Amino acid sequence: MTFATLGLIEPLLRALETLGYQTPTPVQTQAIPAVLAGRDLMAAAQTGTGKTAGFAVPLLQLLAMEGPKVTSNSVRALILVPTRELAEQVHESVRQYAEHLPLSTYAVYGGVSINPQMMKLRKGVDLLVATPGRLLDLFRQNALKFNQLQTLVLDEADRMLDLGFSEELANIYKALPKKRQTLLFSATFSDAIRELAGQMLNDPLSIEVSPRNVAANTVKQWVVTVDKKRKAELFIHLLRKNRWKQVLVFAKTRNGVDQLVEKLQGLSVNADGIHGDKPQATRQRALDRFKASEVQILVATDVAARGLDIEDLPLVVNFDLPIVAEDYIHRIGRTGRAGATGEAISLVCADEVNQLSAIEMLTRQTLTRHMEQDFEPEHRVPDTDASGQVVKKPKKPKKPKVSGGGKRNLGKWVESGDASAPEPSIKPVRKVPVFNTGPRKRKP
Repeated sequence: MTFATLGLIEPLLRALETLGYQTPTPVQTQAIPAVLAGRDLMAAAQTGTGKTAGFAVPLLQLLAMEGPKVTSNSVRALILVPTRELAEQVHESVRQYAEHLPLSTYAVYGGVSINPQMMKLRKGVDLLVATPGRLLDLFRQNALKFNQLQTLVLDEADRMLDLGFSEELANIYKALPKKRQTLLFSATFSDAIRELAGQMLNDPLSIEVSPRNVAANTVKQWVVTVDKKRKAELFIHLLRKNRWKQVLVFAKTRNGVDQLVEKLQGLSVNADGIHGDKPQATRQRALDRFKASEVQILVATDVAARGLDIEDLPLVVNFDLPIVAEDYIHRIGRTGRAGATGEAISLVCADEVNQLSAIEMLTRQTLTRHMEQDFEPEHRVPDTDASGQVVKKPKKPKKPKVSGGGKRNLGKWVESGDASAPEPSIKPVRKVPVFNTGPRKRKP
């Protein structure tokens, strides 16, 4: 199978050859003919399998061969994405695919001035990549019209719902022409997204080139259990021990990103961070430096979980597990892309056992656990498995009532299942002080 056999025109074939695309991936093989045929489409595939080319390449061909010339403030095709980084990434790919076509493309997103974007749209744009919030801002200021829209693409629609864009999507949906082609592409599809697709798509063709919600098999995954307070110390230890050269690290919060970056920089480690509070120009500069290997460690929130295509990234570290299990798949999908191998390590504390269980159930695999010497956790992380069950520790017998006021030797608690251990005795109960935070009562 070649791209030519899929029915693509010569200018697109030339662009793909320049980019080194030789053989279509499974999702491209199925999606490209369907898009060219004008079908509504719902496609699920693992990250790094070429979803962007699967919808962008045939869409560009349709724009080049069909429809009138774009008019002022209008767009003919719209690609919606959840984050600024993904907007930049998708638009860069689109720009490269359209190198030899007489089409205009552009990307709009928040965090930067809206005025240059309004100026650019005055001439009209054939294909626009946008985040939902900025798209609505432009529409409400009459800088954008949808009367010429032929195709809508939702890329990572599940993430848009996770980020709270459901109201924006509903408002955009109302403003679009009813007669259009609609494409949904993502690595994961929740039941909520499938319900949304049923409302937005017309007799869609469903494509699933891999099992739902399965991480790429090119990524080796494992877990290191550790106490929460020692995560930073453990990460620095592993960084030095394994001599890591380039690492993308995911933290749960913006403060967590800043704290880890500050700690690493204090140890003369070349590190930078990106999160939603940073200006877009700062985020893009940090990402560009990381891609160019000018930054060794890039720490990020989930704004970097999708759409970042970093060539030959060897390692992803989950400093914190994501709250939404599907984001784990997208995080580790930054490595092991396009057939390359990669590694994903998660530092997991006892507080994260429910997130770990949800990830294992979603990915249908129990992640291998390791304990690093001198970092064994004091707070045990309960066992989990792919069934979604958390294996709780055996209950300890209650302390029997002791008559008399004499001292009693209670011995040591022994974990059940140790055949060589003596019969378990009873662990003494530690008294916890109780603080009365209410108003003090006066004595009568």
